[in-house]
Amino acid sequence: MEIKYDVTITSIGKLARTFLENNNSTILLDEGIRPNLADMVIEHTPGELAEDIKVGDQLLMGGLKYSVEKVGDDVNANIREEGHCTVIFNGEGSMPGQIIVKGPSTPILSNGAHITFTGK
Repeated sequence: MEIKYDVTITSIGKLARTFLENNNSTILLDEGIRPNLADMVIEHTPGELAEDIKVGDQLLMGGLKYSVEKVGDDVNANIREEGHCTVIFNGEGSMPGQIIVKGPSTPILSNGAHITFTGK
């Protein structure tokens, strides 16, 4: 299992928890990049995207494993630039910055937890 991207959660905004609970989605962003968005996002340590995230890859988050079903056209560039993307859990989406994943349920997130994308 090849690790493509691995970061650690440093802050979870109040609205980020609401988005996860109500919309089954979360916005990821490198810590400190955009302080004005901190309440809406899950901030994480900066990380290096070793290889593009693709359909069929795995996401490990909140103790759960997800299969990557769709990757928007801008996702990989946005992750490389700002650690930014929107993850949609067990839903639909078609925006260029979204990753659609399928798995058992939405993750339970906490500071210090890892967000890891791996190859097939």
